[in-house]
Amino acid sequence: MRAMCNDLGNTVTRLHPLVPRLNAPPAQAEILKALFELTKQVEVVKKHLIRLEKDDANTVL
Repeated sequence: MRAMCNDLGNTVTRLHPLVPRLNAPPAQAEILKALFELTKQVEVVKKHLIRLEKDDANTVL
């Protein structure tokens, strides 16, 4: 799960530099907000997974 979260976070990060190419300021602003929220939520999941890894040797993580 952590590897998938890392991949997801990296993918979202790679989207950021592409947003200005849209040449649509209102849409760009909303997309950047959404990407920021996605990044925050992925980081929350990663933080919880790290805590679980410390507490348990779960192989799903």
